[in-house]
Amino acid sequence: MSINGVDTKTLFATIDAVKGQPELAKFQFRASNRWVNGTHNRTTVNGYYGTGQEFTRDADHHYDADHPPVLTGSDQGPTPVEFLLHALAACLTSGLANIAAARGIGLTEVTSTVEGDIDLRGILGLDPTVRNGFDAIRISFAVRGEGTPEQLQGLVEQARARSAVFDMLTNPVRVSVEAKAV
Repeated sequence: MSINGVDTKTLFATIDAVKGQPELAKFQFRASNRWVNGTHNRTTVNGYYGTGQEFTRDADHHYDADHPPVLTGSDQGPTPVEFLLHALAACLTSGLANIAAARGIGLTEVTSTVEGDIDLRGILGLDPTVRNGFDAIRISFAVRGEGTPEQLQGLVEQARARSAVFDMLTNPVRVSVEAKAV
């Protein structure tokens, strides 16, 4: 059965499988990046580990990132911080669709707008009291579907509560960086 394009049979089978074998929940996603020129770079995403095995997609996914000319780039792609906004909106929207399907709520439209405020004085090293990243992020959803307004709003709240990207943005994550000359 499919609701909102979500295969609910597979969704519930996955939940049941992980309940029975928690080790199946351990995933590792990977990306590789290569500098192109200036601030332009390209990320490739393909293989990942999950459900106890390695997976390789049929084709690589490529994502270009750059800065606009006003920030010394050539505008060959979104800025990295715009990808972060995309990741937040995409994670919340995907979760919302899954949750709605699990609850049997048909959706007709889901849109969102995400805004992030950043002060470049931090990145540019001009003011050590200004952080390098966003000061604030706002996301606004419009959801239409078969549920009551309260049910539709509840989908957004549950998507926020279960979102991996929201969690990573609002809770510290251990990040290590190493470099080697080659």
